[in-house]
Amino acid sequence: MNDLIKTEFFVLITESSQEITNEEMQSAYGSFIQHVEVVSSENDYTAIYRNLSYTRIELLFLSTQNQYEQGKKCA
Repeated sequence: MNDLIKTEFFVLITESSQEITNEEMQSAYGSFIQHVEVVSSENDYTAIYRNLSYTRIELLFLSTQNQYEQGKKCA
């Protein structure tokens, strides 16, 4: 359904490995942003909205999960 969450960026941020270098993350993030630009250039605004909203939900979930694992209070 959503190609954005299948990008290398999502793979890296969901891994629990500490072996990810800054260069790898920067490259994956750059590719992710390029992919967002491609998705956003479509003419079907409903599909764009759904795609970006789904990606946002996944990022928020990963953020709260990360806070939980670090023992922080979720807001």
